[in-house]
Amino acid sequence: MTESFTPTWMLDAIYHLTPEQLKDQGIKAILTDLDNTLIAWNNPDGTAELHDWLDQMQAAGIPVMIVSNNTADRVDRVAKPLGLPFVSRAYKPGTKGLHEALKELNLKPEEAVMVGDQYLTDVFGANRAGIPSILVKPLIETDQWNTKINRFVEKGVRRRVMKKHPELTWRNSID
Repeated sequence: MTESFTPTWMLDAIYHLTPEQLKDQGIKAILTDLDNTLIAWNNPDGTAELHDWLDQMQAAGIPVMIVSNNTADRVDRVAKPLGLPFVSRAYKPGTKGLHEALKELNLKPEEAVMVGDQYLTDVFGANRAGIPSILVKPLIETDQWNTKINRFVEKGVRRRVMKKHPELTWRNSID
């Protein structure tokens, strides 16, 4: 069971990913969760750091696509100003939304990476779809009410994953 929830990498933040790291791993696109991964759930406009990071990815020709369980209205509020494509109501840890994103980008699962802050939705969904995954620390410590339930369950999952995979540590690079 533990392997289903084991990320490929663990990073302090999505903003530490660079085009060079991704290209070294054969990754051509980033699929990203929205809340507490790309933006703080209570700051839909994002930060200067986010905008700089997105500019860096765009300049390198690496598409970034939001894959979120949120409603289309919620995701569109963030994605449109950032110029990002998205899949809403992805139903992670189901694979439907992830496969939809891969199809839209015309990529194989191993050519993308799913970045998210939750074991139960982002990592588990990516693993089920055969997509490499990056677990990131949540951008802020507070969550929406429904995410608080997942965080409680994830404490036990995290303990089991870390016990079985002590080599997984928070890093600033996937190299």
